[in-house]
Amino acid sequence: MHPPLHPLPSREGKSGDCFLCAGNASTRDVMARKIIAIIGSYRRDGIIEHAVDAILRAAAEKGAETEKVRLIESRIEFCRNCRKCTQQEGPQRGACVHRDDMEELLKKIEAADGLVLASPVNFFGVTAVTQRFIERLVCYACWPWGKPGPALRLKDRGIRAVLVTSSAMPAALGRIFTRSLGGLKRAAQTLGAKPAGTLFIGKAALHEKQDLPQAILDKARKLGYELAR
Repeated sequence: MHPPLHPLPSREGKSGDCFLCAGNASTRDVMARKIIAIIGSYRRDGIIEHAVDAILRAAAEKGAETEKVRLIESRIEFCRNCRKCTQQEGPQRGACVHRDDMEELLKKIEAADGLVLASPVNFFGVTAVTQRFIERLVCYACWPWGKPGPALRLKDRGIRAVLVTSSAMPAALGRIFTRSLGGLKRAAQTLGAKPAGTLFIGKAALHEKQDLPQAILDKARKLGYELAR
């Protein structure tokens, strides 16, 4: 059984989900760690989301305030590769020409103490909706015209990220032959976060509705505790 989800309004009237920490209101004060999960799955309540829920529940048990954002429910436009957001130097992310949900999402990420980045494997890499999100992170790079390449604005924000993916392959093979974890790791680094751990769920396409093995749930719980430390 999963705990009830509490909708949080977003700028476009859609909702994220949060698991507020257990206990009385005094445990959710200004000192509570904030953990945000970004889910790039097309399936609500699928393998990926169940794994993320297990991580967030564990973090909430340790007093963290958590939120879950499904990219498929957010209005995020494609990057135009105009590079307007990369022209200004300095640590502040560049302003994007798009007016969509990405600005609000990035503000939430910047306010967080920990991240969960999750996407199943699609065609050996992350899903298209996850890739669209990752490409929009170019605003965290400084790349004025005339420079040979970009430089990251954020080297280390002192936060950690848990990376979650799943594949039809056994996990051992999926780690070798798919690119999803690599893409999620680069996204975390671009956001100034260091990976705190990874969760690779293998043989995830055997059934339309599939339960997570206990070993995966146990590891997810440990990762949630780690994020909340």
